[in-house]
Amino acid sequence: MSLFSWCSRRVGGLAMLMTIALSYWVISKEAAAARYDYKYIPQDSLSKPSHSTAAPSEGAGIWTVIFAYYCLFIHVLVSAFPVRSCWALFDVTRGLTKVARSTSLRDFKLTHRRRGSSTSLSSSETLTSSKEDSLPSSATSSEAGDIEPEFYTDGESVHDQVIHAIVIPNYKEEVDSLRETLDVLASHPQARSDYDVYLGMEQREHNVEMKAMGLIQEFVKKFRSIDFTLHPSDIPGESPGKGSNMAWAARKLSERYSSTVRKNVIVTGIDADSHLSSSYFAQLTNMHVSYVDTASTTLYSAPIIFDRNAHAVPAIVRVADILWAGAGLSGLYRGSSIAPPTSVYSVPLTLVDRVGGWDGDSEAIGEDLHMYLKCFFALNGNLNVRTILSPVSQSNVKGNGGEGVRGMYNDMQARYKQALRHMWGALDSGFALRKLVELWQERNHTARAFRPLHVALNNPTDSYITQSQLDISPEQTLESQVFHDVTSDTLKEPDWKRIVILLHRLFEAHFLPLQMTILVVASTLYMWVTEGSDPHQLGWLFSLCNVLRTVGLMEVVLLLFLYEKFHKICVTTREREMTEAGLSKGMCFSHRHLKKNFIDYAMAPLVAPLYGSIPTAQAQLMHFFTLDLVYTVSKKVTRQRAKSVLANVMP
Repeated sequence: MSLFSWCSRRVGGLAMLMTIALSYWVISKEAAAARYDYKYIPQDSLSKPSHSTAAPSEGAGIWTVIFAYYCLFIHVLVSAFPVRSCWALFDVTRGLTKVARSTSLRDFKLTHRRRGSSTSLSSSETLTSSKEDSLPSSATSSEAGDIEPEFYTDGESVHDQVIHAIVIPNYKEEVDSLRETLDVLASHPQARSDYDVYLGMEQREHNVEMKAMGLIQEFVKKFRSIDFTLHPSDIPGESPGKGSNMAWAARKLSERYSSTVRKNVIVTGIDADSHLSSSYFAQLTNMHVSYVDTASTTLYSAPIIFDRNAHAVPAIVRVADILWAGAGLSGLYRGSSIAPPTSVYSVPLTLVDRVGGWDGDSEAIGEDLHMYLKCFFALNGNLNVRTILSPVSQSNVKGNGGEGVRGMYNDMQARYKQALRHMWGALDSGFALRKLVELWQERNHTARAFRPLHVALNNPTDSYITQSQLDISPEQTLESQVFHDVTSDTLKEPDWKRIVILLHRLFEAHFLPLQMTILVVASTLYMWVTEGSDPHQLGWLFSLCNVLRTVGLMEVVLLLFLYEKFHKICVTTREREMTEAGLSKGMCFSHRHLKKNFIDYAMAPLVAPLYGSIPTAQAQLMHFFTLDLVYTVSKKVTRQRAKSVLANVMP
């Protein structure tokens, strides 16, 4: 491993140590200077005190100035981030309001249906599509019905059936949780004709095949097809987790689709407890067929909402999840060019082929951001992103039970473990740096060739195709047949503006929480040791930092206030849909009431250090010793457990 690779994997920890070292150097030197600043020499009563003849210390010099301005820089970023989150939350809520008032998406039915859909458990014919009759796409259709159709459409097109390959990675998940998720998917009107569901199981789970076959037998007639994959536990270099599970499932499902239909297959990865509305896939289909020119280079993201058991977890856990959802929302506003997904997202199979699928190593523990980065750099920063205005319902993490203080502690501990897993994703910053170096080295390349995912992985020696091999004459028929499954695309020039914005977003996610905490403590100590003197005339900077901290806290409160309407729209819409589908009985719905949630606003200052700075510091320190994190499964709330939960909270 090169020095650069080693440092890139620990860039967060190195940045933390450098900030601490800078703070210690400045504070210690300024403290020494302050001790020797004014020494009084006895003189007559009429004379003024003078400086000591001893040579005073000059403090930290230029390093003090660097420290002060870096402190201001971090405070500016911290106060700016909630502004973007508030705007994104406002914009998404406004879009959801328009969607709720429109009947276009509720009436949206795909008239095209695949003929002769099979219900076989393992028939390859069910999992391989053929060309069907075409369906014209309206140039005025949009992802939000009548919301600015010109923004969502780039031309008319004729398309085949769009197939949704839905992967549900899971390990030791309760059958009830998986069954509830499948029930929600099966309630969609397009499920029988368009959904290919894949249960991404782990081989190391006991009796996993029996578990999978039981679910398949129960739901086989409700989807276009349903199957399961078993991720082996002994693949060198792979770490247990959602990333490796998705990587194996994608490799297996890739074998099921022929080259003629791959362009209209969209892979969607969801958590075992994710509830998606039928409008998610309706909008996804609509956007895929409307944006013909960019369909193969687009990643689709959706906001997440914790609206299932928020009433049954401690306020600090609830607020932590709200702020986590708000951070994920911060890039989903209209016009945003950088929109990393959170938990649930969709990628065309052709784009999956292009980037070589998901990674399964320890750096891919945050597989959503990791896959986004793979797609982003594979396209030289020209990845298109679109927001699906259909929030994904999630449940708050729960502990191992208990009542009173013990139950609260267990829930908080479970949320901390989840936060540590999230912050372990700081490894993706190093991954992005290495990809950036590769992009710079290959910046003059104008084309790139790739093969279907399963072909490239099964034949790694044949996956790299040179341009000279592709530039063969038509007469070389026999040789050209060797590359019949190769796709060659033209690469656009690197979009450096997007790359800079992406680096800024990564800094916000993986560096900012800990850097802010270190500098708040350090700046307070600096003001204390230099109290009464301002040798470098930097007092105004630290006063401005105090103002920015106050403004930032007020912005977080505003974010929580804006979240109230967002939550109300989401939970009301989901409750209506589940009622219409006959699934609402016993299902959890967490309604918020502004007058009853003032405690949430009080918890906001505690969330940042407890679930931001501390787990970030722990993760980045542990990266110096290991890159592997033991993956644990969080408890989920299901419809079967909802009755007992509601019985404890309802009067």
